[in-house]
Amino acid sequence: LWEFYHVVDPEICKQIAKASFDQPAARTAKQLVVVVVRKDLWRSRAKANLTFLKQAFGHKSKSDYSEREKFALSYYKRLIPSLYTEFLGILGLFRWLFFSVVGWFRPVYRQVRVSDMRIVAHKSAGLAAQNFMISMAAIGYDTCPMEGIDSLRIKRILGLPYSAEINMLIGCGFREESGVYGPRFRVPFETVYKVV
Repeated sequence: LWEFYHVVDPEICKQIAKASFDQPAARTAKQLVVVVVRKDLWRSRAKANLTFLKQAFGHKSKSDYSEREKFALSYYKRLIPSLYTEFLGILGLFRWLFFSVVGWFRPVYRQVRVSDMRIVAHKSAGLAAQNFMISMAAIGYDTCPMEGIDSLRIKRILGLPYSAEINMLIGCGFREESGVYGPRFRVPFETVYKVV
């Protein structure tokens, strides 16, 4: 439930850089990518996945699908709608109560409230952004993800709907070898990696 907006127009890049408080990574980037979360697209994405799966599995009667195929189809027909359908936050509260009780007896999926689904969508967008940045590095380009932005202003610049949320802004181009502020700092590996 994400989209990438590849900004190549120099004037729009300037506007977005200004809305990013003129951070050097935004101001000096030749191009920008805006990673956008679109929870409002869940119905069309679920429908597209269902259509794809039915074609991949071959159009058959319900009884001819294997258990694995039935599970995959059920995920997009039942589970996704049950998680993303909402009414003033009330359905999410009911889901949370239900799964909290069931969770006493067996493992359950617990991220079922509106706020949980928002976090899930942002994590998914972040993973897609990570994949994009690694792919850019593989072909010789540099990227710099940024969060310190006026997201409402950038949404207006791009003409995004109210329901869209900006996950991050990514500057793309070639790095300044001396660094923007100086040498790059990395948190020591042993402070962030734990073996259990």
